[in-house]
Amino acid sequence: MSGMITVLLVVQLAAALPPDSSLAARITARIAAVPAAQVSVAYVDLETRDTLYIRADTVMHAASTMKIPVMVQLYRDAAAKSFSLDQGLMVVNHFASFADGSPFELVPSEDGDTTLYREAGNRVPIRRLIHLMITRSSNLATDILISLAGPDRINATLRSLGADHTSVLRGVQDIKAFDAGMINTTTARDLATILTAIETGQADNEASTRAMRDHLLADEFNDRIPAGVPRGVKVAHKTGEITAVAHDAAIVYPPGRKPYVLVVMTRGIPDLSVAAALTADISRLVYARATGAAK
Repeated sequence: MSGMITVLLVVQLAAALPPDSSLAARITARIAAVPAAQVSVAYVDLETRDTLYIRADTVMHAASTMKIPVMVQLYRDAAAKSFSLDQGLMVVNHFASFADGSPFELVPSEDGDTTLYREAGNRVPIRRLIHLMITRSSNLATDILISLAGPDRINATLRSLGADHTSVLRGVQDIKAFDAGMINTTTARDLATILTAIETGQADNEASTRAMRDHLLADEFNDRIPAGVPRGVKVAHKTGEITAVAHDAAIVYPPGRKPYVLVVMTRGIPDLSVAAALTADISRLVYARATGAAK
């Protein structure tokens, strides 16, 4: 009789554990192996509805993940016929600070893409500027586009999608705005919410959703979440980093099932390669969980 009671207690305990407990423990242990690492994780499985949030509401510097909301706003505006994505914008490296209107220029050596600088004085289609902003993280393309998208409208769209703690306040390398406290911020939960909205068609219409997904699938920086999944698995994502900050926000497409969304944000890790390896390992753990390979 006592043996039966023990078995029942074990079964009841197992049933009481949250479904992500093993995954959470493994991820937490991996994070703990990196001294001083501050990590936020958001995982949303669109197939199983499985979720996991680890410090997912911690507000962090958005770095280049802020380019995702810029893209969303531009596609919404194009769908509303505010402009055509084939319309050309002049490539210039002269901008007005969002803080006080003072002029500034971008430093090409601090940009993820330098090819666009060679096209100064030419008109480049908005669609191509978006592609460079996402796939090569072009800061120049971003600062050309952000005035068109408009920070106020970007933030209003974010709120409508349920991303309540993300703010896009300025372009890239706008030092006056940075010094004035105008920091682009986000959370892992918010980025997961935005990517879920893109994948499920809530961000805009079907054509826009497909185009935004294609941009994210073509991201050329693949040392984080994509590095943790098997070769050939599609990952639509956007990375971002500044000093001691490194993020990746992704939609992962395991074959034969609906995708899942994974966001890993890190700070306090000076070595980018260490942050990338940590993110890849978290991605590997999540992929194993999502595909049933976890033991």
